[in-house]
Parts: sequence; C-alpha cells; structure tokens
Amino acid sequence: MNLKVRLALMNFLEFGVWGAYLTCMGNYLGVAGLGAEISWFYAIQGIVSIFMPTLIGIVADKWIQPQRLLGICHLLAGAFMVMLWQQGMAAGFGNEVANKPLFITLYTLSVAFYMPTLALSNTTAFTILKNNGGDTVTDFPPIRSCGTVGFIIVMWFVNSAVWDNGSFFLTFAQDTHKFQYTYNQFLVSGILSFLLFLYTFSLPPCRLVRCENHQKRTISQQMGLDAFKLFKDRRMALFFIFSALLGMSLQVTNSFAGPFISSFQGSSDPAVATSFAASNATLLTSISQVSEAFCILLIPFFLKRYGIKGVMLIAMFAWVLRFGLFGIGNPSMPGVLLFILSCIVYGVAFDFFNVSGGIFVDKECDPSIKASAQGLFMLMTNGLGATIGTLSAGAIVNHFCSWTQVGDTSYLMGDWTTCWFIFAGFALAVGIAFAMSFRSARKQK
Repeated sequence: MNLKVRLALMNFLEFGVWGAYLTCMGNYLGVAGLGAEISWFYAIQGIVSIFMPTLIGIVADKWIQPQRLLGICHLLAGAFMVMLWQQGMAAGFGNEVANKPLFITLYTLSVAFYMPTLALSNTTAFTILKNNGGDTVTDFPPIRSCGTVGFIIVMWFVNSAVWDNGSFFLTFAQDTHKFQYTYNQFLVSGILSFLLFLYTFSLPPCRLVRCENHQKRTISQQMGLDAFKLFKDRRMALFFIFSALLGMSLQVTNSFAGPFISSFQGSSDPAVATSFAASNATLLTSISQVSEAFCILLIPFFLKRYGIKGVMLIAMFAWVLRFGLFGIGNPSMPGVLLFILSCIVYGVAFDFFNVSGGIFVDKECDPSIKASAQGLFMLMTNGLGATIGTLSAGAIVNHFCSWTQVGDTSYLMGDWTTCWFIFAGFALAVGIAFAMSFRSARKQK
C-alpha cells in the first residue's frame, strides 16, 4: 500500500474515534442527567490536554516510537470508552446514569489517553514522511484531510444509526433512539480506537532521535522539557499565547452546537420545530468537517503566500463569522442558510489555525524536541485555551439558557443569540490584538 495512503488511513481512524461523540455528546448528557455539566465534560478534554500531550510527547521523544505509543494510547482510550457505553446501557435508554462519578471518571480516563494522540498522529506522519523523502508542507495536508473525512463519515453514521428493540437501521427522520442521542455513540468510538491500535502495527518505524553524548545531557534534556525553552523566543512565546487564546474558541461549538440546533425542536413554530435541520443536528454540523477537508488543501498555498501570521488572522476572523452567523440563523428556510454558511466558515477557522500551527511548530523546532513541541502546542490550544474557553462558554450558556421540558423531551432553550454574539466579540478582540503584536518573520539582527 502506498505510504501516503497508509498515513491517510491512520488519520481517518484517528479522527473517526473523536467524531463518534464530540459534536453530539451534549444531547446524550442532557438525557443522562448531566445536562448542566456539558461544559465540564468538554473542559475535561482541555484539562487533560494541559499535561497529557506533553508527557506522552516526552515519552515519544525519548523512549517509545510515536507510532507504537499512538496504538497503546488508543487501546486504553477505547477500553475506557467501551466501559462508558456499558454504564449508559446499564442505566437503560432515556434514564439518568446511576453512578455519575464513575461515569465522569471513565470519560476522563478515555480522553486522557485520546487527547495526546492528536499530537502523536502528527508526529508519526511528519516523521514517516521525512524518513521517506516527503515534504510535510505539501504532503501532510491531503493526509490530514482524510482524518476530517473519517470524522465526517462517523458523524453521519452516528446521526442516522438507530438501535431500537433489537433492530438496527439508518434514518434521517426524527428518532429518539438515534446514536446521536444515546450511549451507543461511545461504543462506536471504542471500536474505532481498537481498530487503530491494531493498525499501528502496520506502520513504518519512527526512529528516536538520541543525544550523541548521553553523559552531558541535562536533566531538562533527559525529561524532554526542552520544548518549554521555546518561550524564551518572543515570537514563539506570542505564537503559543495566542494559540491558547484562539483555543478558547475551539470547543465552544463542539460543546453547544448540537444542543443549540436540537433545541429548536421545542419551538412553538411548527416550521422550525419539525425542520430537517433541527432533527439532524449532527448531520448539519458535519458540514463544518466537509469544509475542513477542502480547506486543509488550501493551507500550503496560503502559508506560502501570506505566512503564519496571515493564515492565523484569517482563522481568527473566521471564528467571528462562525459565531455571529449562528446567532442570527435558525433551522428553517432561509435562516438555515446562515447555519450552513457558519459551518462552511468553520473549516477556515479550524484548519487555518490547527493544521498550519502544527506545520509551523514542526518547521521551527529542533528535531530532538519535535514531539514535545507538538505536545506543548496541544497543551496551549486544546489544554489551557479550550479549558478556559469551554468553562467560560458554559457559564454564559447556563446564564442565558436552561434545560426545558417540552413534551417528553428536554431541550436547552433560552437567549442563544446573545451567547453567540458574546463569543464572536471575544474572537474579534483576539484577532485585533494578534494583528498588532505578532511578527510574521524573525527580526533580523
């Protein structure tokens, strides 16, 4: 099998694992009696990303080849995700989970081992490409786009798959037994993690970069903490700081887009309540990932033409549009067109920051700390940034909205427009500050 195809399949599975539950978990948490803690579930991803990617990156730099460690992490993440599914199944369909602390613990352990794999998969792909004469700037984006395709396909499956009384089928019609509303989304994620664990054994080796003189290595070098020295460089320090600030936007729509769109089913307007979009929130939000797949392919052109500063500014102002369009749209025509446009813009907002940022870090760092540096990038974005952003967003949403019983179902309803406009205003402020402070190129001495 062609090397690029093999790496593309790795990325397909890597993001398919996440796509099974990331955008629709909030709907199930509302049913399971944890609706008020949605922001905390998404913040947990950020909290573990503060230290786990860096620690795992150190291990990958010093002791275990990254593709092997990628598989081990997925084995553990998948195991805990299957246990999470068992907890939901034991409670039964439509019921609150009996042991909420255990449920939260299993979820925390699963994402603690999954989040480092985002950096590990990048490191594995970059290393294998370089070892085989590839160009990361031109070869990596198409490979990474296959990860987005995996995310999309799994989202579509979870959106449409139904298991009801021993029967399995796919439907776009409203059905409360869809995987997007039930614990079955966790089972899908776990199975895909197991498949990726097995697949990593087929990948080429990624040789570790070792120091020639082991006797002269400092404690910092031995522990892989050299990546933190990047903060001594003003340009890199600003990059990581703004990565954290922009990372505050990353999980906002993942956390609340599903409950937001689904909440329109509780509308008093029949045209809105029964709309296709309101019944297929996961399918609608998947347009964001379709946009990602195409936008990734544009990154080499934009990086070469506009540099990292230009690309990140485009991402920041795309976030403004992402949130603002959600604030003024609705699931019925013509408002749904604004939702669709918001999802298209998301591809630019996410990819032009996350993917180009990973490429930038890889090119700026010494080979001996590349995995640690990728882990540091994840720490600042999916760690500090996403944690603070998700908890802040949760506080805002819980202030303006609340779970409301409509018929037999509860929906998160309230003043969503104000929430989205607050998020848009924050992204705008970050973009202006970044434009004024970050230099595209190093200052010549």
